[in-house]
Amino acid sequence: MEFFDFRRAEPKPETLTVAGLTQQIKMLLETGLAPVWITGEISNFKRHTSGHFYFSLKDEYAQIPCVMWAGRNRGLRFLPQDGMQVLAFGQVTVYEKRGQYQFDVADLQPAGVGALQMAFEQLKRRLHAEGLFDEAHKKLLPPFPGTVGIVTSPTGAAIRDLVSILRRRWPAIKIILRPVRVQGEGAAVEVARAIAEFNEYREVDVLIVGRGGGSLEDLWAFNEEIVARAIYASSIPVVSAVGHEIDFSISDFVADVRAATPSAAAELVVPEVVEVKRQLQFLGHKLLLHLQGFVQIQRERLNRFASSYGLRRPIDQVRQRSQQLDDLQRRMLLAMKNRLAAWKQQLQTKEQRLRALSHENILQRGFAIVYREPDKKLVHAAKELQAADVIHIQFAVGSADAKVEKVKKSIR
Repeated sequence: MEFFDFRRAEPKPETLTVAGLTQQIKMLLETGLAPVWITGEISNFKRHTSGHFYFSLKDEYAQIPCVMWAGRNRGLRFLPQDGMQVLAFGQVTVYEKRGQYQFDVADLQPAGVGALQMAFEQLKRRLHAEGLFDEAHKKLLPPFPGTVGIVTSPTGAAIRDLVSILRRRWPAIKIILRPVRVQGEGAAVEVARAIAEFNEYREVDVLIVGRGGGSLEDLWAFNEEIVARAIYASSIPVVSAVGHEIDFSISDFVADVRAATPSAAAELVVPEVVEVKRQLQFLGHKLLLHLQGFVQIQRERLNRFASSYGLRRPIDQVRQRSQQLDDLQRRMLLAMKNRLAAWKQQLQTKEQRLRALSHENILQRGFAIVYREPDKKLVHAAKELQAADVIHIQFAVGSADAKVEKVKKSIR
């Protein structure tokens, strides 16, 4: 067997550069492989600041890098995520700078569930996590609104049903329609702008936002984030009335009240005039009965007063009250006299005790008070004196001055 020795091979006259070879590979792949649908699991998903999506599609045997340009992914209803099973339509291309083949994605769909349904679930989870569905943020509907604002199409069946039911139930209601598109490109922006305009206008008591039934695609404007945030930001209570009873939209979760249909929204927003009249009649009759009972009770009290002894003999009653006052006055004067006598006796007793403890009374019993001259300091003990000190002696009657000749100190 002979082996070809590359080291002895003569160089060919045409030598390709790396770029040239890459271009040929690119030509072969991009022209040789037609656009195809592939399925796989998304991994390493990245959304570049340019808006392009970069990710890989993989299965248990292989993976391929993918790119979806900003101009194409802008129309996606959902946001791709790692681990999501998808169907991708595109073509194999070559990124020449790295010499790497990749799948250029033109369309992307969730596998097993529609793109709209996927987008609905993603937005629902995100807004719920932000607290837009919390009951604490929901406002009560006014019981007797004067003006209702409606955001819907001016030509659909929904507006005809709303106006008919509102007028029938509450003829005094004032209705303001802000016409908008309710499906198609730009419909969500119009609905959100209409809600904001009503809040700037500030002359309506409640808003009804919605449309009649349709497919998920037809109702999609009310699943857009811009509409959900406009409803959440509204200072006016909002009733969401989108589609039929079985249809649920993002607007239903954010709104203060969800109505199953536009007709049900009209019934929720205004009371039934006949029912209100019946309630008023019932309350009026109940009030009349209450007043009649109150008047009867007061009449009976008045009759008792009129037939009482005091009203029949008023002078006698006045005299008895006068006599009672005289008796109370005598008792009060006697009590005051007794109290004064007791106080006087207490004062005399205290005076006697004070006199018994006075120094004059003590001196009468033979005691004397000794002062040392010249500072007039009271002498309490012999040790406070010295020989030759001059002392002043106070007796019960009179006094004397003396000179100390000798001091005898106590041996205690």
